[in-house]
Amino acid sequence: MKLFKNIQKGHPDGQHHDHPDRCDGIEFDAIVPDENGVTYFFKDNHLWRGFTGSAHFFNHTFKELDDHHIGHIDAAFRMHNPDSEDHDHIYFFLDDKVFSYYNHTLEEGYPKEINKVFKEIPSHLDAAVECPKGECVTDSVLFFKGHVVYTYDISTKVVKEKTWDHLPVCTSAYRWLEHHYCFHGNSFTRFNPVTGVVEGTYPKDARNYFMMCPGFGHGGNYQPPKCSDVKLDAITTDDEGKPYAFIGSNYMHLNPKGPHRHPFPIIRKWKEVTEGVDAVFSYTDKLYMIKGEQVYIYKSGAGYTLIEGYPKTLKEELGIDGPITASFVCPSEHTVHIIQGKYLMMDVDLTATPRAVTSEVPLSISDIDAVLCDADGVKVYKGSQYYEYASPMVLAVSRIAPVPQNVPREILGCQD
Repeated sequence: MKLFKNIQKGHPDGQHHDHPDRCDGIEFDAIVPDENGVTYFFKDNHLWRGFTGSAHFFNHTFKELDDHHIGHIDAAFRMHNPDSEDHDHIYFFLDDKVFSYYNHTLEEGYPKEINKVFKEIPSHLDAAVECPKGECVTDSVLFFKGHVVYTYDISTKVVKEKTWDHLPVCTSAYRWLEHHYCFHGNSFTRFNPVTGVVEGTYPKDARNYFMMCPGFGHGGNYQPPKCSDVKLDAITTDDEGKPYAFIGSNYMHLNPKGPHRHPFPIIRKWKEVTEGVDAVFSYTDKLYMIKGEQVYIYKSGAGYTLIEGYPKTLKEELGIDGPITASFVCPSEHTVHIIQGKYLMMDVDLTATPRAVTSEVPLSISDIDAVLCDADGVKVYKGSQYYEYASPMVLAVSRIAPVPQNVPREILGCQD
């Protein structure tokens, strides 16, 4: 192991030491979020906390690493296994050792030999990254060494070895907003964690996306629109609790632990939906996406897969004519509430065959853009404001609109 030099209590030798600047173009040793969703970027004996800010010695954050004279780390990942007591623990790897941290504290008994904790995983790793069920087939970890990738099933501890020669050698790997990235040099390449397939034009400069640097723009000079100019087309939460907002041809994953939001093209995740959406709702393990007279139904799993035979017309699927404005299903219910025109709300029983409208009610609020129903009630989005109702029934019978509230900027992906 390399010695951990010149970092005890700052600079014990009394000399001045310059911290590295990631905007110079750095090849990171590891990138990992903690249990609170704060992302750490590591290089040698330094780290950066989040997407902005300067470097610090990493022993200031992970203090026990001093005791083991670590001057760098090879790889790191955050455990994703909700059924395990190790969920949200951070694992650091150096040479043939692994360190387990929770709440920035080293777990008792660590460090341990890698093969004592992760059997069949080699030492001297290049990178590691978690892959939750739904993005991989099961809750897994991807370990990288050269062009070889070891997929480790967390529950069964079975390891599958693959060679992805088409990917660069990853010096770090990172999962962000349900996407997986291989970092190499000061660039990154997005890849499918199951197949290794690279879709899109890569590599891209990390300084345009994962940090704020002078002369570089987030997302390739992406500038958020003004909040007054943005309205939601749809918003929903899937059965795994992942919330999505849809605006124009883009969507955002509203990760509650994320530091900020960034729009992605809808066709990246739902490739058949090429012209945006009018409405979206979730039911059982499926996502219904509606555009014009067409309904696209996707089954969730390792990504989203369009069910064979779709799209179908609204008339075939729900027994109504389009277009519609918004749709929503409340948790544990079997009725989809559909907003059509300026004022009308229709209910369709999703357990019925064939499906048909069971009730129609006029609403007191008009020009609705999107609606979300969750454990807190119903939120009706209209422009840059929203209205809260206790339930669909309250929405249906209310004749006076509640006091409007401003839609949080992170949902609209906008700036004042």
